[in-house]
Amino acid sequence: MRIATFNVNSVRTRADRMVEFLTRHDVDVLAVQETKCRDDQFPYLPFEQAGYEVAHVGHNQWNGVALISRVGLDDVSDRFPGQPGFAKDAAAEQAVEARAVGATCGGVRIWSLYVPNGREIADRHYEYKLRWLDALSAHVRAVLADDPPTKLLCTGDFNIAPTDADVWDRRFFDGKTHVTEPERAFFQQLTESGLVETTRRFTPGEYTYWDYKAMRFGRDEGMRIDFHLASDALAETARAGFIDREERAGDGASDHAPVVVDYAVDGD
Repeated sequence: MRIATFNVNSVRTRADRMVEFLTRHDVDVLAVQETKCRDDQFPYLPFEQAGYEVAHVGHNQWNGVALISRVGLDDVSDRFPGQPGFAKDAAAEQAVEARAVGATCGGVRIWSLYVPNGREIADRHYEYKLRWLDALSAHVRAVLADDPPTKLLCTGDFNIAPTDADVWDRRFFDGKTHVTEPERAFFQQLTESGLVETTRRFTPGEYTYWDYKAMRFGRDEGMRIDFHLASDALAETARAGFIDREERAGDGASDHAPVVVDYAVDGD
């Protein structure tokens, strides 16, 4: 099964090139982040015409996640248990945002995740990010406590660079989010909860995100913040993977590149 994750930075802007990406790389399941639309605004038809089903969670023009699958979409969930919410006003209702969608695709439980950015270290959004990651870790531990072992994949834009090697210049990020010790500790907590990062061994030294500003892509001044985190039962089947830099290099591209991993599921 070929599974990809892709922060598309607006699905309505990039639906046609997403379908072309699916076809070009023969992708079975695509986890999408930052669709930036409501459910009723999602362009379902091009994907359905290409032979895919779509599960989308979107409440407004911000965030938004989807799973696009040609191997089934069963038991769809629009949030994981315990997923916290957020509002700028601490006294207001802390509404759950469109940051997680889960489904079982071809026997694999897949979550498309858009982890909160954090904005600035002093911002309430940073504390929200840490709570969100803690709740995700608790859910993963609960799922992986089941017997027999679950084929689970948490994939998407984690908005964390787990090591200094995952940013083009660590000094540039001093005092900024994505590289702080608490964020990295929560990423490690996810792996200690029973998940394995399956992308890095296939793509050593590569980035997944390049800011539009300052010609970052041309200079390869990027970050590795998009990942596949798989349970042992799934990770042991990972056979190959790549980051599609050509997609990022195209005209009108997202600022993220798709991350693709092949898993030998059910003898495929």
